[in-house]
Amino acid sequence: MNLSPSAAAGGGLPDQPASPEVSEEHKCLNSELWHACAGPLVSLPAVGSRVLYFPQGHSEQVSASTNKEMESQIPNYPNLPAQLICQLHNVTMHADAETDEVYAQMTLQPLSPQELKDPFLPAELGNASKQPTNYFCKTLTASDTSTHGGFSVPRRAAEKVFPPLDFTQQPPAQELMAKDLHGNEWKFRHIFR
Repeated sequence: MNLSPSAAAGGGLPDQPASPEVSEEHKCLNSELWHACAGPLVSLPAVGSRVLYFPQGHSEQVSASTNKEMESQIPNYPNLPAQLICQLHNVTMHADAETDEVYAQMTLQPLSPQELKDPFLPAELGNASKQPTNYFCKTLTASDTSTHGGFSVPRRAAEKVFPPLDFTQQPPAQELMAKDLHGNEWKFRHIFR
C-alpha cells in the first residue's frame, strides 16, 4: 500500500499545515495520539486516584530542566515532608513545541490528615486515559513527501489503521487527513498498488 501526498496541482508536497490558533504551551493533545508517542510502557493515573508527590524530586527536575543551580534558584523547605499523598484532580497531555517530547501536566491536592484516614474506594475513580487501539509509526523523510510519488506503508498496517479502500474505483484510493502533535493537518492520498 502506498500513501501519496496530495497537492493542489498535480502531486507534490503535502498540503501546508494550518497554523494552530491555541498557544502551543496550553494546547492539550488527544489521548490516543499522546499515548502513541509516549510508548506502550507509559501509563497515567486516573483522575480521582491517590498518588505520591515528591517535592524535592520535583524541584530537582525543574532545576535540571531550566539549567539553573538548584541552591541559588529554588528555595529549600526543610520542614516539607519527603513525600505527600495527593488526590489527582486533572491530567492534561501536551507536546513540547520545540522538541515534540510529550509530557503530562497534573493537578494534585494534598490530602488532609482526616482524608488520609478515610477509606479509599478505587471503584469511584474516573476513566484512565485512553490507549490507542491501532497505530503504526513511520518517520517521514524528504523522499516520502517529494513530488515523485508517495511513501509505502505495510499492507497489514494500512488495513488495520486506515478506512477500507473502495476496490470498485480504479485505482482504489482515498484522501486521508492526519494531525501532528501540534494540531497541524496534513492531507495524503491513500492508494492501493
